[in-house]
Amino acid sequence: MQLEHFLLDQNGWVPNNDALPVLVYRGAVSGSGEEAAKTFEAMFARHFWPPQWRDVVYDYHHYHSTAHEALGIATGSATLTLGGPAGKRVQVKAGDALVLPVGTGHRSVEASDDFLVVGAYPEGQEWDICREAPSDEARERMRGLPVPDMDPVAGADGPLTEYWNPQR
Repeated sequence: MQLEHFLLDQNGWVPNNDALPVLVYRGAVSGSGEEAAKTFEAMFARHFWPPQWRDVVYDYHHYHSTAHEALGIATGSATLTLGGPAGKRVQVKAGDALVLPVGTGHRSVEASDDFLVVGAYPEGQEWDICREAPSDEARERMRGLPVPDMDPVAGADGPLTEYWNPQR
């Protein structure tokens, strides 16, 4: 498995998160299809990021103001834009996983017909969908959202625990 990580500053109305990097795990699971979806679901659940849906990434810019998000690519491939309009384009394929910190803009630019994603969020966090600039209240909520103790892909000693908790 290879890891990519990068920070995204505010981009227009999309707040992003300039303190917590986006994490992209290349080849987090092997295979594709139903088996890969089940593997992502079991892995996320084991690390206290309960899976909540199987679907695609929406084709419009949005972010979550109430939860961090893990995405496991079960089948197909896609080009995603992370960070809002004019953000960073990222190619993903079956077996890859992403962790998006609260506030990170994302959308699908193009996807294969068989593109399928498993979405998960840390225990105790409920996701929302935001399509406009956050209010002062939402910004405060995002700043105060707890960092999970477990990396959804690699567990207690995974990259999230290093990159999101540098004091450890």
